[in-house]
Amino acid sequence: MSTPAIDSLAFLTPGNFADDDPYPGLEETLRLFEYGERLGFDGAWIRQRHLEHGVGSAAVFLAAAGQRTERVELGTAVIPIGYENPFRLAEDLALADVLSRGRLQVGVSTGMPHAELLGDLVHDGDWRGFDLSYGRIARVIDHLRGDYLGGPDTVIQSPGNTRRPRLQPHDPGLVNRFWYGGGSLRSIRWAAGQGLNLLAGNIVTGEGTDDFTTAQLALLDEYRHVLAGRSRDRVAPARVAPPRVTPPRVALGRVIVPFDGADAGTRARYRAYAASRHARTLAPQGPKRTLFAPDVVGTAEQILERLTADPVVTAVSELRLELPYEFHRDDYEQILHDVRHLIAPELGWKPGA
Repeated sequence: MSTPAIDSLAFLTPGNFADDDPYPGLEETLRLFEYGERLGFDGAWIRQRHLEHGVGSAAVFLAAAGQRTERVELGTAVIPIGYENPFRLAEDLALADVLSRGRLQVGVSTGMPHAELLGDLVHDGDWRGFDLSYGRIARVIDHLRGDYLGGPDTVIQSPGNTRRPRLQPHDPGLVNRFWYGGGSLRSIRWAAGQGLNLLAGNIVTGEGTDDFTTAQLALLDEYRHVLAGRSRDRVAPARVAPPRVTPPRVALGRVIVPFDGADAGTRARYRAYAASRHARTLAPQGPKRTLFAPDVVGTAEQILERLTADPVVTAVSELRLELPYEFHRDDYEQILHDVRHLIAPELGWKPGA
């Protein structure tokens, strides 16, 4: 059995807030980012959610988080690309990244949650015929490359200057900090073919197996196989992704909830939460045969036993702690504290400076 060797530790939080008073919840999430940085976490990530009690614009939230932190990577997992205007999203992300001094990690996915409610509000025309999939992601990244618009003689007049037009601010490094949240062979192959970083979570598509671990290992193998072929064949990089300075990264997400710093009542809530989600892990769900990883809940000793026995954990070097929905800030801080002090060091991780 291989030994995990985690060298990057991040967390992903849902950004909960109350319907009648959203500010306190958003402020507590910003404070959680600050707390995670003080603990030494390498990354702090936010979910992007629409029509829910969560962050509807990751770029706006991360711009604020960038002013409250100094070192930690700031990520979004994931932006559903179907709702986004590629040029405007690229502008927002570039601005947030410059304000954070180059710390954004941008996770995207295809799809449109609540499409029947929101599609007509977001798009003019019959959005069902639009490319809301990989091509839309490619357009965002293409804009971030910073190519000039128009011909070589095209200029725009601004107060005080004349310049060739391109997306501003020009932020060439962000294109290599794009991540794709992939859970199927098709999506994995596309992400690897474009040289994008990979977010591997606790949901995959069961293709040829009913076992979550087998399915996810197959996805990681396919991702690395395509990357190796891309490098070996020395194919000119596709327009969506310019040459990378560093190899693409893979980050694994798991729901991990340690008991050690929790009181008896909180432990009971944690157990009830895991129990309420366990049935979905027993068999493929729905027509797409969705497979779910079990939540990892228990004492640090029990959690370490499960993580070190998980071949997917031993196959990656980056671990992203996915915090449960609708928990309180005190719960989140206890979970982060216990993982940082009792679990992550046993997996080979060392805290950031």
